[in-house]
Amino acid sequence: MTLLEQIDKERMPKHVAIIMDGNGRWAKAKGLPRTAGHAEGVERVKEITAEATRLGIKFLTLYAFSTENWNRPAPEIEALMTLLIDHLEEETFMKNNVRLLTIGEFGKLPPKVQERVQACIDHTANNTRMTMVVALSYSSRWELTETMRHMAQEVKEGRLQPEDITEQTISEHLQTNFMPDPDLLIRTGGELRISNYLLWQAAYTEFYFTNTYWPDFREESLHQAILDFQGRQRRFGKTGEQVEEEKGK
Repeated sequence: MTLLEQIDKERMPKHVAIIMDGNGRWAKAKGLPRTAGHAEGVERVKEITAEATRLGIKFLTLYAFSTENWNRPAPEIEALMTLLIDHLEEETFMKNNVRLLTIGEFGKLPPKVQERVQACIDHTANNTRMTMVVALSYSSRWELTETMRHMAQEVKEGRLQPEDITEQTISEHLQTNFMPDPDLLIRTGGELRISNYLLWQAAYTEFYFTNTYWPDFREESLHQAILDFQGRQRRFGKTGEQVEEEKGK
């Protein structure tokens, strides 16, 4: 029985977030420039997007470029941005009925990148099968800082009372307020951290770490991550007995 055949289609994660790590190390191991790793990584984005859609995942959030990545060498940043423009193919989204959205400091991206990404967002706006969210110039601490500023301004203007601020209020002010929190977060490349990614949203997310570099993360790799997710008991602070009792109702 294949990994795909073992997956319970009735227990799919609704939202999968991925930290796509290992492009540079993949390229170095093969004696290639880092840009070659990023180019191969783009191909995996296309493959995993199509497979996630077929599996019935409703939201796929990809950590493509963090605010800290601006500290990388200028040639690598330029290459990444060029790749984004050259490989953001609307055909991939339209063929799979996928809507594109972004989170992050969109205005910090080069004008050509903003124009290309916005065109794709507009063109795919009515697609309904899955939403792919690309985190560009994003970090969770930046997002939370901006959220606090906006809420403080609302309090100052009398549109929000401090005593009315709840966890739900904060979630509604985040850039991710249009989608549920991730059920499963996958990190490739062997690192055991979440690198300033969806810190608030991942409070009860299941983490899956793999040594596989992102350019080698194929459909079967996604199937394995989902099977691992389905083998866990999500308790959300309750006891295992409570969870099992609620299942039986």
